[in-house]
Amino acid sequence: MDEYLHIPSALKGFTNTSTEIRKADTGREFYLIHGCLKDTGSPLCTVCGSKMHIHDTYQVNLRHLSLGKRFSAIRFDKNRYRCPVCQYNRMQTVPFQADGHRITQELLTYTKDLLTYGFTNKQVCEITGLGKNTVKEIDLIRLKDKYTINGNILIKPEVQARYLGIDEFKLHNGHKFATIVIDLDNGHILYLAHGKKKQVVYDFINHVGLQWMGHVQAIACDMNSDYQEAFEELCPHIQCVYDFFHIKKNFNDKVIGEIRKDERRRLIAQGDKEAAASLKRSKYILTSKKETLKKKDSQTGMILQKGGGLFNSPEVLQTSGRVERYEKILKENKLLFTATLILEKLDAAYKMTDEAEMAQEITEIMDMCIQSKNRHLKWFYHLLDSHFEGIIAHATYRISSGKVEGTNQMIKNVRRQGYGYPDDEYFFLKLFDASRKDYVRNPKSPKICD
Repeated sequence: MDEYLHIPSALKGFTNTSTEIRKADTGREFYLIHGCLKDTGSPLCTVCGSKMHIHDTYQVNLRHLSLGKRFSAIRFDKNRYRCPVCQYNRMQTVPFQADGHRITQELLTYTKDLLTYGFTNKQVCEITGLGKNTVKEIDLIRLKDKYTINGNILIKPEVQARYLGIDEFKLHNGHKFATIVIDLDNGHILYLAHGKKKQVVYDFINHVGLQWMGHVQAIACDMNSDYQEAFEELCPHIQCVYDFFHIKKNFNDKVIGEIRKDERRRLIAQGDKEAAASLKRSKYILTSKKETLKKKDSQTGMILQKGGGLFNSPEVLQTSGRVERYEKILKENKLLFTATLILEKLDAAYKMTDEAEMAQEITEIMDMCIQSKNRHLKWFYHLLDSHFEGIIAHATYRISSGKVEGTNQMIKNVRRQGYGYPDDEYFFLKLFDASRKDYVRNPKSPKICD
């Protein structure tokens, strides 16, 4: 048995007559609000100017705002008019219906509000009861209106940037990548494009213009030489800066890691299995600072009491001997000792604020690499030599790719929350929106003067 209520819809031009509770095909209850449109009289024909007459009537259902735990929909009759002179037909105008959708303007605004706040498409579908394709269409139009011109041309940056960050990220499986450019001051994504070659940089500079680029001082990037060469060709005044993270990662993976493997193979070939075993699973120890290892060794542990339970013991310290193992390895292996010494000097160099002093420190590191006569350290020498100017520039500009790496993590989160986005255009716009936190739910109204 239906329950009859009277729930005002608050829609301009719509008059409620009754409300009932019904069940959808999914079993979920919803309010069906019956009513009628305001009579505005017969319109004039837009073709010949004659007065039109009602030809027939159609029943219309529009989704409306949710009320509590139930969805709602409104039902009314809409007229179709016909011109008696030229036989032109037109439908009665519904002032509260959203363009292109069978929903009200209020529900459209509410859906946009949820999407702007940061709800995922799936969450918006659950809250509003709309289909996933409808929510995506609404969101795509919202994003295009906000970040593009006429839905095609990406808007230019809102503010002038001093420092930029550029990096690539994996877009799809099969070695498909995209490049991202951000403003390091506010973290806003300024540009997104497929690929990771020079052309991406050319397109970005063409997008923002040489005048805008003229105010950019430096850009943080990884070891991708294409980015550096492209900026040097079109904007030679911009200094590329290589931060400590990428230098250290290359050194840990391709120098310390490879030397450790070579030394283990050498010791095994010589029959010294005990020394070779000491190098097994030692990469973390060799790539960490001694202070970090001491802190790990002095952490409060959990000890077993007689009853079989666990309890915290601030007096009993669980020592795993990381520092002792670290010192033993370095004492027995000259190459690894040299590598850890270089790592310490790199750390000290990136704390310097004078380019001349940092250049001297990096030069000393390069000399140590050559004097070692080790092929992995020689490779690191060539890496420092080919990126020397961008490395020592860190002393002047003090910027890093940390915010870019954080943006890459945000990209992964957005993709995971949306269960993947096969539409790259929509995905790129979602990323633009996610990097800008300018949503205000209840903006203050301007003060009214007496």
